[in-house]
Amino acid sequence: MLRDLLLILFPSLCIHCGRILVGNERHLCTYCLAEIPWTHHAQQPNNIVEMRLLGRIPVQSATALLSFQKGNVTQSIVHQIKYYGATRLAHQFGRLMGEEMLSSGRFDGIDLIVPVPLHWRRQLKRGYNQSQLLCEAISEVMGKPVVSGNLYRRRYTTSQTRKNRLNRLDNMQGVFSVRHPQQFENKHILLVDDILTTGATSEACFAALSPINGIKISAAFLAVTRQ
Repeated sequence: MLRDLLLILFPSLCIHCGRILVGNERHLCTYCLAEIPWTHHAQQPNNIVEMRLLGRIPVQSATALLSFQKGNVTQSIVHQIKYYGATRLAHQFGRLMGEEMLSSGRFDGIDLIVPVPLHWRRQLKRGYNQSQLLCEAISEVMGKPVVSGNLYRRRYTTSQTRKNRLNRLDNMQGVFSVRHPQQFENKHILLVDDILTTGATSEACFAALSPINGIKISAAFLAVTRQ
């Protein structure tokens, strides 16, 4: 009764269209769920993500769960997870990422799951790292450990959101470093981030990771932008 009363007084709304959620709907209404642009990249070699990273990051395999376009459902999902602390939503979509990778068979050699780190100042302000949340859910499905803190941001950077590709690359030069390289030696790591735009952040991570002996890198993103 208390729950029903709270729903009457403070109804849950769809994060995309704002409709009141009913029945078993959570986060998104049935109409918006039907509009989610799934990519199915995990099943596809030479997909958009792999081609965007081609020649810059020699990934073993790469995927994104959703296609991101300004104003679409994916934008609402990413923004809720990234800026509004929607941890349950991150868990839900992280598990979907893991399930798709697991069923594809293209990510079977993964040893460790590594989130793209936030600078400590940004994480302190936000209270969490959205990539870490995705990693934890992926780990539940794939049964591989998450390693946080070894790959880290050595300096604070301004937001990438409104920068063009060249400015993004310049902004990310020398940003990442590895504390204990031996932890990643001869390991196949899955690098996880919320969104792939130009690939500047992923490229900067690879620059820090690539000198490590025997390392292999795959990558997974919640979403990829259209270009």
